[in-house]
Amino acid sequence: QVQLVESGGGLVQPGGSLRLSCAASGSLVSITIMGWYRQAPGKERKFVATINRSGSTNYADSVKGRFTISRDNAKNTVYLRMNSLKPEDTGVYYCNVYYADYRNYWGQGAQVTVSS
Repeated sequence: QVQLVESGGGLVQPGGSLRLSCAASGSLVSITIMGWYRQAPGKERKFVATINRSGSTNYADSVKGRFTISRDNAKNTVYLRMNSLKPEDTGVYYCNVYYADYRNYWGQGAQVTVSS
């Protein structure tokens, strides 16, 4: 039974930083791609960043230069370091894990609020 547990959300002032974590467990199949998506209030879920097993990354234009995605393959964990946060970064952040057998799972979501 696959489980994705997210942590690290919270309230931060503009210009501040947060780090999100997502730990995957419960499967013997290898993980290929791990990533983060976010959903702002009243809007659809959007891509933020992804990373493959070798460390190659992709970022949405809106977060380039501010966010950094990383992973620890030994721990099956993906991280998102968010720097220079803006009010428009506010939303629910979901981790996503894609397995070698084409199964895809989502975390429970972590609220990130950027406000003064």
